Amino acid sequence: MKASVNDVAERAGVSVSTVSRAFTRPELVSERTRKKVLQVAEELNFSVSRSAAALKRGQTFRIALLSGGHIDWFSARILEGLNSVLHETGYDFSIYAISHDEERARFFEQLPVRRNADAIIVSSFNLNRDETERLRAMGIPVVGINVVSTDGFDASIGIDDTGAIQMLVRHLVSLGHRRIAYLYEEAISPLRFSSYRRVTGFTDLCDELEGVSVTAIKVGNGDDCINAAVTALFSSSEPPTAICVHQDSWAIPLFLRLPQYGIRIPEDLSITGFDDSDFAEEVGLTTIRQRPRDMAATAARMALDLIDGKTLETPHITAPVQLMLRHSTAAPRA
Repeated sequence: MKASVNDVAERAGVSVSTVSRAFTRPELVSERTRKKVLQVAEELNFSVSRSAAALKRGQTFRIALLSGGHIDWFSARILEGLNSVLHETGYDFSIYAISHDEERARFFEQLPVRRNADAIIVSSFNLNRDETERLRAMGIPVVGINVVSTDGFDASIGIDDTGAIQMLVRHLVSLGHRRIAYLYEEAISPLRFSSYRRVTGFTDLCDELEGVSVTAIKVGNGDDCINAAVTALFSSSEPPTAICVHQDSWAIPLFLRLPQYGIRIPEDLSITGFDDSDFAEEVGLTTIRQRPRDMAATAARMALDLIDGKTLETPHITAPVQLMLRHSTAAPRA
């Protein structure tokens, strides 16, 4: 088996970063340490297979992950997927949580100076033209996971949010539902998140379906999603018979709380989620299953191939989703 940078680091008794610097930025490593690293690398035949390329291209053996918002179920699975691939290859990854324009601008201003990433993986939001042109000028590959558009990305993998939510709508309509609500959080971030294609996908299809009326339950930043849903349900003279919830992390607590208000699920109200996250199966939530861990692993392999100068046979991949039918949905009462 070909030696990895981890093997060299362990044998030399130094960190992976020190091994990387010994080849790419020797001025930052003491002469004694560098000689030790080079000696171990030669013993393991690492210098022939990898360090020469690292020296030529100035590789850092690090990939930057730009993630929008906070760490949730989806983001945690992304980290698992990246780690499952990158750890074995000796690559580190740095996480940059981007929630507002200032953080975003700071990252792209400092990147050319630091030059501390061999590739960038962007999760769930898009880069603007200036950002993609800057990365292209630096020769840094950019891979997207669930991005709004593939423009400016060298490779990407993501689900079809529009098609997935419309699959849920068709399921509810086939059961006989004609009054359907959609519960989602109002977009306040300057980032364009891919998941908001579910909102437009929901309304577009419902507008096309004859006899189907929709209600948008929009939750403001910091508001309680359950209270917003309950208020909408009890304030309507013709409440919906089914409700699509933007994500499982909202759908599951709503599923558990509504019976306290005398609303039976699915007898009085059908509920669907999105993600098939933790506990969705346990509570019996009908939802859309996506696999962010698998998508992240694929994105990591794409990034490594691009770093090595390989041409990807299929640079942009649409990942499959599944409709998970459980007992939170049923035909509406007559």
